[in-house]
Amino acid sequence: MMGACWQRVRLGSRRQFRRSFWRSGLGLGMLVVGLLLAGVAAAQPVQVTDGRGRVLRLPAPPQRIVSLLPSLSESVCALGACARLVGVDRYSNWPQELTRLPQVGGGLDPNIEAIVALHPDVVLASVSSRANERLEALGLTVVALEPKTHAQVRQVLGVLGDLLGVPPAQGAERLWREIDAGVQAAAQSLPASARGARVYFEVSRGPYAASESSFIGETLQRLGVGNVVPAALGPFPRLNPEYVVRANPDVIMLGNRSMQARALYPGWDSIPAVRAQRVCVFDAVTSELIVRPGPRLAEGARAMARCLAEKLGGKGQ
Repeated sequence: MMGACWQRVRLGSRRQFRRSFWRSGLGLGMLVVGLLLAGVAAAQPVQVTDGRGRVLRLPAPPQRIVSLLPSLSESVCALGACARLVGVDRYSNWPQELTRLPQVGGGLDPNIEAIVALHPDVVLASVSSRANERLEALGLTVVALEPKTHAQVRQVLGVLGDLLGVPPAQGAERLWREIDAGVQAAAQSLPASARGARVYFEVSRGPYAASESSFIGETLQRLGVGNVVPAALGPFPRLNPEYVVRANPDVIMLGNRSMQARALYPGWDSIPAVRAQRVCVFDAVTSELIVRPGPRLAEGARAMARCLAEKLGGKGQ
């Protein structure tokens, strides 16, 4: 029963959660137990190893967190700790409650003064952020994490769970099982006519594509379809539009969040998939959940599965 309530924390507002909590009959007794357990966890020191291989020790799980990467912001919330976020980057917009928090710039150009003014116990940032050293020089603890594969999403969830003081069975392990099962269910939803199809997925204009070695490529592989962009080109290579013409994919997926993706490139009108309208243009909201390697991996898989089912026969789930 308690798990159902925590699920609502991720999906709805805190106000909705409070209403469902009391209606569920858990009552004051469970609330007191939860607070006592939280107090015990808060008193315990934590130690984690971040994406740079650095071992970081804190006297207690952080209660004031600034996140500079949307996937990390979403992961903190998915682990039930949204209330500990006191500031986020300009792109962290899910769950919606994050949009009410102070914004401190982007991951590549954070506002250092704004971050310091929030007095965070921890700053979550990407491994590649140039601001990490500056923040650490000011005495802030930076946990650098940057998931790029399915395995790394699972690993990052585990690190964040340890950092937050959430027991694995209640946090990261449970969450990953849900994600993994969701991706598997999306794969099973595909009609036989879609299996083995060759897909081109464009992340943003350029065109920048998702190759076999990207986490999006991994999702496509788990769905049982191929990718016309090989791993040898890197996770998200910039291609010549002519490359896609020669590759001749069965389905084209365009995940440009700016929605400029509706304008096709020169020569693409000769691609059979374009002529047959086997092109999926994901809206901004769907694009974001697909291109963020975080707790919404299964939702991204379902969106791609629906596209494949629609364009290659049958109905998606």
